[in-house]
Amino acid sequence: MLRIILSLSITILIYFIPDVSGVTKLIIYMIPYLIAGYDVLLEAYEGIKEREIFDENFLMAVSTIGCFILAFMKTGDYNEAIAVMIFYKVGEFFEDYATDKSRKNIIALMDIRAEYANIEADGKVIKADPQNIKIGSIIIVKPGEKIPIDGTIIEGKSNIDMSALTGESIPKNINVGDEVLSGSINLNHAIKIKTTKNFENSTVSKILNLIEQASEKKSKSENFITRFAKIYTPFVCISALILAFVPALIFGDFSKWVYRALTFLVISCPCALVISIPLTFFAGIGGAGRNKILIKGSNYIEALSRAKIIIFDKTGTLTKGNFEVRAVHPDLTDENNLLHLAAHVERFSNHPVANSLKKAYPNESDDCKIEDVEELAGYGVRARVNNNLICVGNLKFMDLIKADVTHCEKCDINKNENSGSIIHVAINNKYAGHIIISDVIKSNSSRAISELKNLGFSSQDIIMLTGDSRQNAEQVAKELKIKNFYAELLPSDKVNKIEEIINKNRDNKNKNKIIFAGDGINDAPVLARSDVGIAMGGLGSDAAIEAADVVLMDDDPGKIPVAIKISRKCMSIVKQNIIFAIGIKLLCLIFGAFGFVNMWLAVFADVGVMVIAVLNALRALFL
Repeated sequence: MLRIILSLSITILIYFIPDVSGVTKLIIYMIPYLIAGYDVLLEAYEGIKEREIFDENFLMAVSTIGCFILAFMKTGDYNEAIAVMIFYKVGEFFEDYATDKSRKNIIALMDIRAEYANIEADGKVIKADPQNIKIGSIIIVKPGEKIPIDGTIIEGKSNIDMSALTGESIPKNINVGDEVLSGSINLNHAIKIKTTKNFENSTVSKILNLIEQASEKKSKSENFITRFAKIYTPFVCISALILAFVPALIFGDFSKWVYRALTFLVISCPCALVISIPLTFFAGIGGAGRNKILIKGSNYIEALSRAKIIIFDKTGTLTKGNFEVRAVHPDLTDENNLLHLAAHVERFSNHPVANSLKKAYPNESDDCKIEDVEELAGYGVRARVNNNLICVGNLKFMDLIKADVTHCEKCDINKNENSGSIIHVAINNKYAGHIIISDVIKSNSSRAISELKNLGFSSQDIIMLTGDSRQNAEQVAKELKIKNFYAELLPSDKVNKIEEIINKNRDNKNKNKIIFAGDGINDAPVLARSDVGIAMGGLGSDAAIEAADVVLMDDDPGKIPVAIKISRKCMSIVKQNIIFAIGIKLLCLIFGAFGFVNMWLAVFADVGVMVIAVLNALRALFL
């Protein structure tokens, strides 16, 4: 910007210089011209050397140098050449501003890389480059510092801020044994972490690599513009040569037709298209980043905008993926004691069911005597609690120990409003009651489905796949108002099912796109097979980063309709810019060829259209 202001100021000052002519005048006017556009001339020269001649720098160089030659021959105005270059640089300034604005949105989102790691050496804590830290190293993270590498807490407890990773504003409590992700901020107390990954494979590096790769995958619109520019630019250069010489040979007045040809070149520069279209996609990626949505490339923005079918995994996507106790139905004892006994038996298990029972009865670590803990695969767990044999498991387990459940009116889940999985409990082989646990639906799942319907997805277009039982799947589908669902599917079954859906719904022109949203771990094959794979809560997962095309950092299914809205707005802006830029160019080219447009209007046709298109592209930053 400083060069633009300096060049413009010198040009104004020249106006007040006493009249000079000839070579002196040429040299004086060359000063502001070179200040504004020396880099354009260098780029044009490099393009000629590399045999990539026909680009906007070449057009700017030829047209402005031509203007200087005509002015020197007393048939033109030096100010026109300077104005062309200054306004071209103004257009580049707006382009850089828009690009920086998009990049800053992403960088601000991704400003999670720690600059150093604290390690102990000779009794002192020293700072080291995180890239040099090996797996199994012990690092110290002080209050207020970012966690540099993924690892496990081995000493200390604290609260960490994970908002940069997940969007969750509430700090998370961490203690010895807990895993922590790089990019989180330690809030309260110093902690020691044993690293479980090297820097290159840590969460922060994966996310930053994801962003760096986002611009490499071009959409069809971007590829079209690139191909268009390669054909269009040589065509207009040849047309300009014909315009300069053929009419002059017929009608004479060589300088007039050369001036028209130079004007034609300035008008023809495809800057608005070549710059604004990729910039629109980049702005769209930046706008998505502001909403904690990482999109791997502009091709996925285009695919998202054309999506007609959306398929959800259930567990971990529409639901939280962790079970909670929904109801307790005692038969031989009271509710509290039933939970108490079940939690004791499951004390040493890490199964999700066991964790839900321990969470429902957090005081299970009392003075009760727990002995002979035994897990029976496919049945459940049994143990002696204060010399009483407690069996916790499924209905088959109750049949095995001959615990009579027929008298229990609430044992039929189909009659129970609290749908979920039934965990039966027996005391000394006598039925004592059951506990109902179920996966919890995420708070934004219902809103996500509703917003998708508002975006034009019909009830038939929204599908749920799950490996869970049909009863549990039906309950979730009913709560979320999803009509189409398929349950009890193995991972291979999911792939087959999505193949079936794709073949059934793909139109002849291959335009309808299929979205699959999964947790990014068990659903990696389906994420890879769909047109757009969206990973839910997969920040710590290699499978999510590798297989998904879009990653939702805050594990919020409500961001899926947001991503679709952003993509549709982005594609709308792309179409607007293409129609606007080509329309104005064609009109000005026609008028320029017949002499109705001078160099000043040519500047507007080139730089003015580019600035307007760039400013329009900036709208993609905001939903």
